[in-house]
Amino acid sequence: MATFQKLAILCLGASTVLAAPSDKHNGKKTPKVSPIKQISLGPRPYWLVDQMDEGPLKKKLASCSEKRMKPSDWSISHRGGGTLQFPEHTYDSIIAGTRMGAGIQECDVTFTKDLQLVCRHAQCDLHTTTNVVSLPELNAKCTTPFQPASGDRPAKAKCCTSDFTLAEIKTLCAKMDASDPKATTPEEYLGGTASWRTDLYAKTCSEVPTLKEFISLVDDLGLKFTPELKAPEVPMPFNGGNYTQAAYAQHMIDEFKAAGIKPERVWPQSFVYEDVLYWLKAEPKWGKQAVLLDESGDEPGTFPSAVARLKEYKKAGVRIVAPPLPYLVTVDKKGKIVPSSYAIEAKKQKLDIITWSLERSGWLGDGSGGGYYYASVANVTNGEGDVYNLLHVLAQDVGVIGVFSDWSATVTYYANCFGL
Repeated sequence: MATFQKLAILCLGASTVLAAPSDKHNGKKTPKVSPIKQISLGPRPYWLVDQMDEGPLKKKLASCSEKRMKPSDWSISHRGGGTLQFPEHTYDSIIAGTRMGAGIQECDVTFTKDLQLVCRHAQCDLHTTTNVVSLPELNAKCTTPFQPASGDRPAKAKCCTSDFTLAEIKTLCAKMDASDPKATTPEEYLGGTASWRTDLYAKTCSEVPTLKEFISLVDDLGLKFTPELKAPEVPMPFNGGNYTQAAYAQHMIDEFKAAGIKPERVWPQSFVYEDVLYWLKAEPKWGKQAVLLDESGDEPGTFPSAVARLKEYKKAGVRIVAPPLPYLVTVDKKGKIVPSSYAIEAKKQKLDIITWSLERSGWLGDGSGGGYYYASVANVTNGEGDVYNLLHVLAQDVGVIGVFSDWSATVTYYANCFGL
Protein backbone atom coordinates (compact mmCIF):
# COMPACT_ATOMS: atom_id res chain seq x y z
CA MET A 1 0.00 0.00 0.00
CA ALA A 2 1.44 3.36 -1.01
CA THR A 3 2.50 5.47 1.92
CA PHE A 4 0.65 8.47 0.52
CA GLN A 5 -2.58 6.49 0.88
CA LYS A 6 -2.48 4.24 3.90
CA LEU A 7 -3.24 6.76 6.67
CA ALA A 8 -6.75 7.63 5.54
CA ILE A 9 -7.69 3.93 5.31
CA LEU A 10 -6.67 3.45 8.94
CA CYS A 11 -8.07 6.65 10.37
CA LEU A 12 -11.23 7.26 8.41
CA GLY A 13 -12.90 3.88 8.58
CA ALA A 14 -13.36 0.62 6.73
CA SER A 15 -16.06 1.60 4.27
CA THR A 16 -13.46 2.61 1.72
CA VAL A 17 -13.66 -0.53 -0.38
CA LEU A 18 -10.32 -2.18 -1.08
CA ALA A 19 -9.77 -4.53 -3.97
CA ALA A 20 -6.68 -6.20 -5.37
CA PRO A 21 -3.73 -3.79 -5.53
CA SER A 22 -3.44 -1.92 -8.79
CA ASP A 23 -1.44 1.04 -10.20
CA LYS A 24 2.21 0.73 -9.23
CA HIS A 25 4.63 3.59 -8.78
CA ASN A 26 8.20 3.16 -7.64
CA GLY A 27 7.38 -0.37 -6.58
CA LYS A 28 4.57 0.72 -4.23
CA LYS A 29 1.13 -0.85 -4.53
CA THR A 30 -1.95 1.33 -4.20
CA PRO A 31 -5.43 0.18 -3.26
CA LYS A 32 -8.50 0.49 -5.43
CA VAL A 33 -11.39 2.48 -3.95
CA SER A 34 -15.12 2.57 -4.62
CA PRO A 35 -17.68 5.35 -4.10
CA ILE A 36 -18.24 6.19 -0.44
CA LYS A 37 -21.97 5.87 0.14
CA GLN A 38 -22.10 6.51 3.89
CA ILE A 39 -20.56 9.88 4.67
CA SER A 40 -19.62 11.04 8.15
CA LEU A 41 -19.46 14.69 9.12
CA GLY A 42 -17.88 14.30 12.54
CA PRO A 43 -18.63 16.69 15.43
CA ARG A 44 -17.48 20.01 13.96
CA PRO A 45 -20.63 21.16 12.08
CA TYR A 46 -22.81 20.35 15.09
CA TRP A 47 -20.41 22.16 17.38
CA LEU A 48 -20.46 25.21 15.09
CA VAL A 49 -24.26 25.27 15.24
CA ASP A 50 -24.07 25.14 19.04
CA GLN A 51 -21.79 28.20 18.97
CA MET A 52 -24.29 30.31 17.01
CA ASP A 53 -26.34 33.09 18.55
CA GLU A 54 -29.97 32.16 19.12
CA GLY A 55 -32.23 32.85 16.17
CA PRO A 56 -34.14 31.33 13.23
CA LEU A 57 -31.00 30.17 11.39
CA LYS A 58 -29.61 28.35 14.40
CA LYS A 59 -33.01 26.75 14.99
CA LYS A 60 -33.19 25.57 11.38
CA LEU A 61 -29.66 24.17 11.35
CA ALA A 62 -30.14 22.48 14.71
CA SER A 63 -33.28 20.78 13.38
CA CYS A 64 -31.10 18.90 10.88
CA SER A 65 -28.85 17.33 13.50
CA GLU A 66 -30.39 13.86 13.10
CA LYS A 67 -30.76 14.06 9.33
CA ARG A 68 -29.04 11.40 7.22
CA MET A 69 -26.38 13.31 5.31
CA LYS A 70 -25.55 12.83 1.63
CA PRO A 71 -22.73 14.11 -0.62
CA SER A 72 -23.38 17.43 -2.37
CA ASP A 73 -21.81 19.12 -5.38
CA TRP A 74 -22.38 22.40 -3.53
CA SER A 75 -19.62 21.22 -1.18
CA ILE A 76 -16.34 21.58 -3.11
CA SER A 77 -13.10 20.34 -1.62
CA HIS A 78 -10.29 22.85 -1.25
CA ARG A 79 -6.94 21.11 -1.75
CA GLY A 80 -8.65 17.82 -0.89
CA GLY A 81 -11.30 18.98 1.56
CA GLY A 82 -9.62 17.61 4.68
CA THR A 83 -6.95 20.29 4.62
CA LEU A 84 -7.78 21.70 8.04
CA GLN A 85 -6.15 18.61 9.55
CA PHE A 86 -4.55 16.57 6.74
CA PRO A 87 -1.64 17.54 4.46
CA GLU A 88 -3.14 19.20 1.41
CA HIS A 89 -3.35 17.56 -2.01
CA THR A 90 -2.77 14.06 -0.69
CA TYR A 91 -4.78 10.88 -0.78
CA ASP A 92 -5.46 11.39 2.92
CA SER A 93 -7.02 14.82 2.43
CA ILE A 94 -9.03 13.69 -0.60
CA ILE A 95 -10.49 10.70 1.23
CA ALA A 96 -11.24 12.86 4.28
CA GLY A 97 -13.03 15.46 2.15
CA THR A 98 -14.94 12.76 0.30
CA ARG A 99 -16.02 11.12 3.57
CA MET A 100 -17.32 14.52 4.62
CA GLY A 101 -19.52 14.78 1.55
CA ALA A 102 -17.59 16.85 -0.99
CA GLY A 103 -19.11 16.16 -4.39
CA ILE A 104 -16.35 17.90 -6.35
CA GLN A 105 -12.62 17.39 -5.74
CA GLU A 106 -9.87 19.88 -6.50
CA CYS A 107 -6.33 19.39 -7.78
CA ASP A 108 -4.18 22.48 -8.16
CA VAL A 109 -2.07 21.60 -11.19
CA THR A 110 1.56 22.48 -11.85
CA PHE A 111 4.43 20.87 -13.74
CA THR A 112 7.72 19.16 -12.96
CA LYS A 113 11.14 19.56 -14.55
CA ASP A 114 10.32 16.68 -16.91
CA LEU A 115 6.89 18.16 -17.74
CA GLN A 116 4.71 15.85 -15.66
CA LEU A 117 1.63 17.34 -13.97
CA VAL A 118 1.29 17.09 -10.20
CA CYS A 119 -1.10 18.40 -7.54
CA ARG A 120 0.43 21.29 -5.58
CA HIS A 121 -1.17 24.55 -4.54
CA ALA A 122 1.66 26.54 -6.08
CA GLN A 123 4.54 25.73 -8.35
CA CYS A 124 6.98 26.86 -5.67
CA ASP A 125 5.56 25.60 -2.37
CA LEU A 126 7.48 22.34 -1.89
CA HIS A 127 9.59 23.93 0.86
CA THR A 128 6.46 24.46 3.01
CA THR A 129 4.30 21.49 1.94
CA THR A 130 6.93 18.70 1.86
CA ASN A 131 10.12 17.64 3.63
CA VAL A 132 12.35 18.57 0.66
CA VAL A 133 14.66 20.92 2.61
CA SER A 134 15.57 18.08 4.98
CA LEU A 135 16.91 15.97 2.11
CA PRO A 136 20.38 17.41 1.32
CA GLU A 137 20.66 16.15 -2.25
CA LEU A 138 17.25 17.57 -3.22
CA ASN A 139 17.52 20.72 -1.11
CA ALA A 140 20.61 21.59 -3.15
CA LYS A 141 18.48 21.55 -6.32
CA CYS A 142 15.93 24.06 -4.98
CA THR A 143 15.68 27.48 -6.60
CA THR A 144 16.72 28.80 -3.18
CA PRO A 145 18.09 26.05 -0.91
CA PHE A 146 17.31 26.32 2.80
CA GLN A 147 19.03 29.21 4.57
CA PRO A 148 18.90 29.29 8.39
CA ALA A 149 17.65 32.23 10.41
CA SER A 150 20.39 34.60 11.50
CA GLY A 151 19.91 37.68 13.62
CA ASP A 152 16.94 39.61 12.22
CA ARG A 153 16.95 37.59 9.00
CA PRO A 154 14.29 34.85 8.94
CA ALA A 155 14.95 31.38 7.61
CA LYS A 156 14.00 30.96 3.96
CA ALA A 157 13.85 28.53 1.06
CA LYS A 158 12.15 28.28 -2.31
CA CYS A 159 11.63 24.88 -3.84
CA CYS A 160 9.57 24.49 -7.01
CA THR A 161 8.08 21.48 -8.72
CA SER A 162 9.97 22.58 -11.83
CA ASP A 163 13.24 22.13 -9.92
CA PHE A 164 12.72 18.36 -9.84
CA THR A 165 11.77 15.40 -11.98
CA LEU A 166 8.66 13.43 -11.11
CA ALA A 167 10.81 10.56 -9.83
CA GLU A 168 12.49 12.96 -7.39
CA ILE A 169 9.18 14.47 -6.24
CA LYS A 170 7.87 10.97 -5.57
CA THR A 171 10.55 10.54 -2.89
CA LEU A 172 9.13 13.46 -0.88
CA CYS A 173 6.70 13.30 2.03
CA ALA A 174 3.84 15.80 2.17
CA LYS A 175 3.23 17.76 5.36
CA MET A 176 1.01 20.53 6.67
CA ASP A 177 1.63 23.78 4.79
CA ALA A 178 3.87 25.73 7.16
CA SER A 179 7.43 26.76 7.97
CA ASP A 180 9.26 28.15 10.99
CA PRO A 181 10.92 31.51 10.22
CA LYS A 182 13.13 31.13 13.30
CA ALA A 183 14.55 27.80 12.16
CA THR A 184 18.30 27.29 12.25
CA THR A 185 18.14 23.73 10.86
CA PRO A 186 16.17 22.17 7.99
CA GLU A 187 14.31 19.97 10.47
CA GLU A 188 13.15 22.99 12.46
CA TYR A 189 12.02 24.69 9.26
CA LEU A 190 9.52 21.86 8.69
CA GLY A 191 7.55 23.04 11.74
CA GLY A 192 5.41 26.13 12.22
CA THR A 193 1.97 24.52 11.82
CA ALA A 194 -0.74 26.94 13.00
CA SER A 195 -2.20 26.18 16.44
CA TRP A 196 -5.68 25.77 14.98
CA ARG A 197 -4.45 23.07 12.61
CA THR A 198 -2.66 19.85 13.58
CA ASP A 199 0.23 17.56 12.67
CA LEU A 200 -1.68 14.54 13.99
CA TYR A 201 -2.22 13.09 10.52
CA ALA A 202 1.11 14.20 9.07
CA LYS A 203 3.23 11.65 10.91
CA THR A 204 3.33 9.15 8.05
CA CYS A 205 4.72 9.78 4.59
CA SER A 206 1.99 10.83 2.16
CA GLU A 207 3.16 11.17 -1.44
CA VAL A 208 2.61 14.08 -3.79
CA PRO A 209 0.06 12.77 -6.32
CA THR A 210 0.25 13.26 -10.06
CA LEU A 211 -2.73 14.64 -11.92
CA LYS A 212 -3.16 11.19 -13.48
CA GLU A 213 -3.32 9.58 -10.03
CA PHE A 214 -5.78 12.25 -8.86
CA ILE A 215 -8.05 11.64 -11.86
CA SER A 216 -7.98 7.87 -11.32
CA LEU A 217 -8.76 8.18 -7.60
CA VAL A 218 -11.59 10.71 -7.97
CA ASP A 219 -13.08 8.76 -10.87
CA ASP A 220 -13.08 5.58 -8.77
CA LEU A 221 -14.82 7.53 -6.00
CA GLY A 222 -17.52 8.56 -8.50
CA LEU A 223 -16.98 12.28 -7.95
CA LYS A 224 -16.53 15.33 -10.16
CA PHE A 225 -13.37 17.33 -10.78
CA THR A 226 -12.19 20.92 -10.58
CA PRO A 227 -8.52 21.17 -11.60
CA GLU A 228 -6.88 24.56 -11.26
CA LEU A 229 -4.07 25.50 -13.64
CA LYS A 230 -1.60 27.27 -11.37
CA ALA A 231 0.20 30.31 -12.69
CA PRO A 232 3.83 29.44 -13.51
CA GLU A 233 6.50 31.03 -11.32
CA VAL A 234 9.14 30.42 -13.99
CA PRO A 235 9.45 32.09 -17.41
CA MET A 236 7.38 30.52 -20.17
CA PRO A 237 8.04 28.81 -22.52
CA PHE A 238 9.65 26.62 -19.85
CA ASN A 239 13.41 26.23 -20.28
CA GLY A 240 13.17 28.07 -23.59
CA GLY A 241 11.46 25.11 -25.25
CA ASN A 242 8.02 24.53 -26.71
CA TYR A 243 6.15 24.30 -23.39
CA THR A 244 4.20 27.55 -23.67
CA GLN A 245 1.36 28.72 -21.44
CA ALA A 246 -1.09 27.47 -24.06
CA ALA A 247 0.63 24.09 -24.21
CA TYR A 248 0.43 23.89 -20.42
CA ALA A 249 -3.31 24.73 -20.46
CA GLN A 250 -3.87 22.11 -23.15
CA HIS A 251 -1.79 19.53 -21.28
CA MET A 252 -4.15 19.67 -18.31
CA ILE A 253 -7.22 19.08 -20.48
CA ASP A 254 -5.46 16.29 -22.37
CA GLU A 255 -4.89 14.36 -19.13
CA PHE A 256 -8.65 14.20 -18.60
CA LYS A 257 -9.27 13.23 -22.20
CA ALA A 258 -6.71 10.42 -21.97
CA ALA A 259 -8.47 9.10 -18.87
CA GLY A 260 -11.83 9.02 -20.68
CA ILE A 261 -13.43 11.65 -18.44
CA LYS A 262 -16.39 13.50 -19.93
CA PRO A 263 -16.16 17.32 -19.91
CA GLU A 264 -19.49 17.55 -18.06
CA ARG A 265 -17.71 16.23 -14.95
CA VAL A 266 -14.91 18.79 -15.04
CA TRP A 267 -14.71 22.47 -14.01
CA PRO A 268 -11.28 23.74 -15.15
CA GLN A 269 -10.13 26.80 -13.19
CA SER A 270 -7.50 29.49 -13.51
CA PHE A 271 -6.68 32.93 -12.13
CA VAL A 272 -5.18 33.68 -15.54
CA TYR A 273 -7.88 35.17 -17.78
CA GLU A 274 -5.99 34.10 -20.91
CA ASP A 275 -6.16 30.44 -19.80
CA VAL A 276 -9.96 30.58 -19.65
CA LEU A 277 -10.09 32.34 -23.02
CA TYR A 278 -7.85 29.61 -24.45
CA TRP A 279 -10.18 26.84 -23.24
CA LEU A 280 -13.22 28.69 -24.57
CA LYS A 281 -11.65 28.88 -28.03
CA ALA A 282 -9.53 25.71 -28.32
CA GLU A 283 -11.61 23.36 -26.16
CA PRO A 284 -15.18 24.73 -26.11
CA LYS A 285 -16.69 21.57 -24.59
CA TRP A 286 -14.30 21.94 -21.66
CA GLY A 287 -14.40 25.73 -21.65
CA LYS A 288 -18.16 25.66 -21.15
CA GLN A 289 -17.61 25.00 -17.44
CA ALA A 290 -14.34 26.90 -17.09
CA VAL A 291 -14.08 28.91 -13.89
CA LEU A 292 -12.36 32.29 -13.84
CA LEU A 293 -10.85 32.73 -10.39
CA ASP A 294 -10.83 36.41 -9.53
CA GLU A 295 -8.67 38.22 -6.98
CA SER A 296 -8.24 41.37 -9.09
CA GLY A 297 -9.84 43.55 -6.41
CA ASP A 298 -7.40 42.80 -3.60
CA GLU A 299 -5.21 45.87 -3.88
CA PRO A 300 -6.49 49.16 -2.39
CA GLY A 301 -8.75 51.00 -4.82
CA THR A 302 -9.08 48.10 -7.29
CA PHE A 303 -12.40 46.62 -6.15
CA PRO A 304 -14.60 48.89 -8.33
CA SER A 305 -12.64 47.88 -11.44
CA ALA A 306 -12.98 44.21 -10.49
CA VAL A 307 -16.75 44.71 -10.42
CA ALA A 308 -16.71 46.59 -13.73
CA ARG A 309 -14.78 43.79 -15.50
CA LEU A 310 -17.57 41.28 -14.90
CA LYS A 311 -19.36 42.66 -17.94
CA GLU A 312 -16.24 42.02 -20.05
CA TYR A 313 -15.97 38.43 -18.80
CA LYS A 314 -19.58 37.73 -19.69
CA LYS A 315 -19.16 39.20 -23.15
CA ALA A 316 -16.08 37.00 -23.74
CA GLY A 317 -18.09 33.86 -22.99
CA VAL A 318 -17.11 33.24 -19.37
CA ARG A 319 -19.99 31.59 -17.50
CA ILE A 320 -18.59 31.09 -14.00
CA VAL A 321 -16.55 33.45 -11.82
CA ALA A 322 -14.99 32.52 -8.50
CA PRO A 323 -14.03 35.42 -6.23
CA PRO A 324 -12.98 34.97 -2.58
CA LEU A 325 -15.61 35.11 0.15
CA PRO A 326 -15.18 38.80 1.09
CA TYR A 327 -15.84 40.00 -2.47
CA LEU A 328 -19.44 38.76 -2.27
CA VAL A 329 -20.73 40.24 0.99
CA THR A 330 -20.77 43.47 2.94
CA VAL A 331 -22.50 44.81 6.06
CA ASP A 332 -25.40 47.24 5.79
CA LYS A 333 -26.27 50.09 8.14
CA LYS A 334 -28.29 47.76 10.36
CA GLY A 335 -25.32 45.43 10.86
CA LYS A 336 -26.72 42.75 8.57
CA ILE A 337 -24.62 40.75 6.10
CA VAL A 338 -25.89 41.44 2.58
CA PRO A 339 -24.72 40.85 -1.03
CA SER A 340 -21.95 43.17 -2.20
CA SER A 341 -21.80 45.25 -5.37
CA TYR A 342 -19.72 42.44 -6.93
CA ALA A 343 -22.40 39.85 -6.17
CA ILE A 344 -25.17 42.13 -7.48
CA GLU A 345 -23.30 42.84 -10.73
CA ALA A 346 -22.44 39.17 -11.28
CA LYS A 347 -26.11 38.30 -10.93
CA LYS A 348 -27.01 41.14 -13.31
CA GLN A 349 -24.59 39.70 -15.87
CA LYS A 350 -26.11 36.23 -15.30
CA LEU A 351 -22.78 34.80 -14.23
CA ASP A 352 -22.73 31.76 -11.97
CA ILE A 353 -20.62 32.19 -8.84
CA ILE A 354 -18.40 29.81 -6.89
CA THR A 355 -16.49 31.12 -3.88
CA TRP A 356 -13.45 30.27 -1.71
CA SER A 357 -12.34 29.33 0.89
CA LEU A 358 -14.36 28.47 3.97
CA GLU A 359 -12.61 27.01 7.05
CA ARG A 360 -9.28 28.52 6.03
CA SER A 361 -9.22 31.18 8.74
CA GLY A 362 -8.02 30.86 12.30
CA TRP A 363 -10.29 31.28 15.29
CA LEU A 364 -13.18 33.61 14.52
CA GLY A 365 -13.65 34.56 18.16
CA ASP A 366 -10.10 35.71 18.93
CA GLY A 367 -10.70 39.35 18.01
CA SER A 368 -9.19 39.08 14.54
CA GLY A 369 -12.57 39.15 12.80
CA GLY A 370 -11.60 36.10 10.76
CA GLY A 371 -8.74 37.62 8.78
CA TYR A 372 -8.73 37.89 4.98
CA TYR A 373 -11.70 35.65 4.26
CA TYR A 374 -13.99 37.65 6.55
CA ALA A 375 -12.49 41.06 5.81
CA SER A 376 -15.70 42.63 4.49
CA VAL A 377 -17.79 41.37 7.45
CA ALA A 378 -15.17 41.49 10.21
CA ASN A 379 -17.21 43.90 12.32
CA VAL A 380 -20.00 41.33 12.70
CA THR A 381 -17.76 38.25 13.00
CA ASN A 382 -17.28 37.50 16.67
CA GLY A 383 -17.46 33.73 17.16
CA GLU A 384 -17.05 30.33 15.53
CA GLY A 385 -20.76 29.97 14.78
CA ASP A 386 -20.66 33.03 12.54
CA VAL A 387 -19.35 30.82 9.74
CA TYR A 388 -22.95 29.74 9.14
CA ASN A 389 -24.25 33.33 9.10
CA LEU A 390 -21.86 34.00 6.21
CA LEU A 391 -22.65 30.73 4.45
CA HIS A 392 -26.40 31.41 4.70
CA VAL A 393 -26.13 34.77 2.91
CA LEU A 394 -23.89 33.24 0.23
CA ALA A 395 -26.42 30.51 -0.39
CA GLN A 396 -29.75 32.30 -0.07
CA ASP A 397 -29.02 35.91 -1.07
CA VAL A 398 -25.95 35.74 -3.32
CA GLY A 399 -26.95 32.40 -4.82
CA VAL A 400 -23.50 30.79 -5.17
CA ILE A 401 -23.50 27.39 -6.89
CA GLY A 402 -20.68 25.99 -4.79
CA VAL A 403 -18.30 26.74 -1.92
CA PHE A 404 -14.68 25.60 -1.54
CA SER A 405 -13.82 24.52 1.98
CA ASP A 406 -10.78 23.24 3.87
CA TRP A 407 -13.16 21.09 5.96
CA SER A 408 -15.91 19.79 3.71
CA ALA A 409 -18.23 18.72 6.52
CA THR A 410 -19.10 22.34 7.38
CA VAL A 411 -20.46 23.06 3.90
CA THR A 412 -21.99 19.59 3.44
CA TYR A 413 -24.05 20.01 6.62
CA TYR A 414 -25.52 23.29 5.42
CA ALA A 415 -26.16 21.90 1.93
CA ASN A 416 -28.09 18.94 3.33
CA CYS A 417 -30.09 21.07 5.73
CA PHE A 418 -31.22 23.43 2.94
CA GLY A 419 -31.48 20.87 0.15
CA LEU A 420 -28.63 22.22 -1.98
